[in-house]
Amino acid sequence: MKILWFTWKDLKNPLAGGAEIVNEELAKRLVLDGHEVTLLVGGYEGGALDEMIDSYRVIRVGTRYSVYWHAYKYYKSHLRGWADIVIEEVNTVPFFTKFYCKEKSILFFHQLAREIWFYEMTFPLNYIGYWAEPVYLRLLNNKKVITISESTKADLMRFGFREKNIDIISEGIEFKPISAFSFQTGAKFESPTMLSLGSMRAMKRTGDIVQAYEIAKDSIPELELVMAGDSSGEYGATVMQMIADSKYKDSIRYLGRVSPEDKIELMQKAHVIAVASVKEGWGLIVTEAASQGTPAVVYDVDGLRDSVRDGITGIYAKENTPQGLAGALVAILGDNAKYQKIRENAWNWSKEITFENSYGDFKKVLNI
Repeated sequence: MKILWFTWKDLKNPLAGGAEIVNEELAKRLVLDGHEVTLLVGGYEGGALDEMIDSYRVIRVGTRYSVYWHAYKYYKSHLRGWADIVIEEVNTVPFFTKFYCKEKSILFFHQLAREIWFYEMTFPLNYIGYWAEPVYLRLLNNKKVITISESTKADLMRFGFREKNIDIISEGIEFKPISAFSFQTGAKFESPTMLSLGSMRAMKRTGDIVQAYEIAKDSIPELELVMAGDSSGEYGATVMQMIADSKYKDSIRYLGRVSPEDKIELMQKAHVIAVASVKEGWGLIVTEAASQGTPAVVYDVDGLRDSVRDGITGIYAKENTPQGLAGALVAILGDNAKYQKIRENAWNWSKEITFENSYGDFKKVLNI
């Protein structure tokens, strides 16, 4: 089968994240099963216009913002009629392939943008995006859809998508859970340590994590905070200033971007990971940390309430504020027996969240 996949970025794009990891894992498995896969994506500085990656093809056209128009033109000139099925991944803005692709097609949503517009865009684009999203969703709501969580499914149904047309595929993680031996004997940091991983972005509310740490440290004096991820941009600068101004700055370590190997080590050694996003499709970093023996404290929002089972594999903040997150942190670290049980539950659940299972679900939806 020939599969044409529209999405705004691929895994080599500097802005790539969890969605692109999922895409690559699914695409390379499709190829191994004998299918032809082409990703039509946005270009970026230094990116090849056309290349093969793990035996699937990546064609880059336009830029982050112009890819939608350039993808339409490239499809009409070079790819019309080539595919047996078209996958249109909707990341904030759709490609509207419904109106020009005659092939069988399916939409793929990791999450809806909604309130993220107010964190990632300035006025008036934030209001334009927020109010435009329901309009274009209703133009597409008769299509078959793949998504990754009950939260996104519920979001889509609010905009007229039919439940029978929405299929959920499981998530997967890039690396294997640690062994039982490592789980039992692996060393944590000497002091209780809160971990923050990922780019400092407004919608990730990284600043809330710094504030929550300061509040929790008043109750757990030995608590430390380790942060890793890109701090470029205006919001990153704001967070870095918060760290510099913190009365506990000597107990905060910022590592910048880290290698995959260092990321794994941090997840193994930290006692808890904190995630304060506005919303997620799933919350992949939560499952990754769980696989390495580290549970999560999170805001009670879409995606994170899918990747965490409250009180079982992690803890939700009672309110989505730094105070609420600090309360969750104190609750999980203040009772060692409870902490160890939650940690074990999270680790065991992570074993079920594999790309093999995700791909199995994916194939069933595509009927291949």
